[in-house]
Amino acid sequence: MKRCAWARNPLAVAYHDREWGVPVRNDRKLFELLILEGAQAGLSWDTILRKRSAYRKAYLGFRPEKVARFDAKKKRALLADAGIVRNRLKIESAITSARAFLQVQQEFGSFDDYIWRFVDGKPRRNTWGTMRQVPTHTSESDAMSKDLKKRGFRFVGTTICYAYMQAAGMVNDHVVECSRHREVGARRRARPAAGAPA
Repeated sequence: MKRCAWARNPLAVAYHDREWGVPVRNDRKLFELLILEGAQAGLSWDTILRKRSAYRKAYLGFRPEKVARFDAKKKRALLADAGIVRNRLKIESAITSARAFLQVQQEFGSFDDYIWRFVDGKPRRNTWGTMRQVPTHTSESDAMSKDLKKRGFRFVGTTICYAYMQAAGMVNDHVVECSRHREVGARRRARPAAGAPA
């Protein structure tokens, strides 16, 4: 199987083959990706993948309504948790962003409805020959970053937003020779039914 060059170890290969670029419409999963992409800032994605199970435990399954209620005691516990990135600003930003996330859900009905507007509701399928051609940001990620910041989200610069778009399948940036380029492009993921749990 031909893969994108960055998938070099078992964790990265599994993530590449099963998740990266697949459209995500589930609000809880969209929240998880948003927090993890912010946690990655200044680090490698491999580091975050190794810590992802610890993050899921520490952040209570990435349920935004629970993260939004984290208090000073919980912050201290997170800062002492060696399983996650122990950065005070990133921990505080996750809580702040959870509160903003809930506000977006209230305003738009779901975070899914809000965030997919930046690509007009459907994935952009790119045709890169090499990973060197893949941009670090686009006009869409610029707009997303600006709007998220305005709404109170943190650690949502345009580069982080573009990585988020890639992870959530808003763009298909598998290179054309990668087996997943066509597979992801052909895949259609249904949106959750109205009233379905996120």
